[in-house]
Amino acid sequence: MTVIGFNFTTIKAEKKGPMTQKVNIKKNVGVNKVEKTDVELGSSKQDGLKFHFEYTLDYTPKIGNITLGGELLYLADSKTTKDIIKKWEKDKKVDSEIMQKIFNAVLLKAEIQAIILSRDLNLPPPIQFPKVKTT
Repeated sequence: MTVIGFNFTTIKAEKKGPMTQKVNIKKNVGVNKVEKTDVELGSSKQDGLKFHFEYTLDYTPKIGNITLGGELLYLADSKTTKDIIKKWEKDKKVDSEIMQKIFNAVLLKAEIQAIILSRDLNLPPPIQFPKVKTT
């Protein structure tokens, strides 16, 4: 069981105002939808899951925001796929071990894209970069 595909479907970035002295960045990532999909690997088909996600950054005071939406393809065996779909349809939840893999994959790609977009809009990056200090 592993992540085998990833793509962005929506990229929105907006700068609303000038930079201020103190800026806070609220970050959120969530899964909106989970659906079963067939994955063709060579001549065989395997069960897979498509996770639809959204990653958002909100800058406060209201100087800008970044929203990235997309799909992540997850390969799993038939029983696991059925269990995940059943639980999602009932509670809109996925086991924490699988969700950890999904969120880590989303964060890896989305953080990189958000850094690029924040640079292009002259907004603070969503992560703290290391700084060199002289002694």
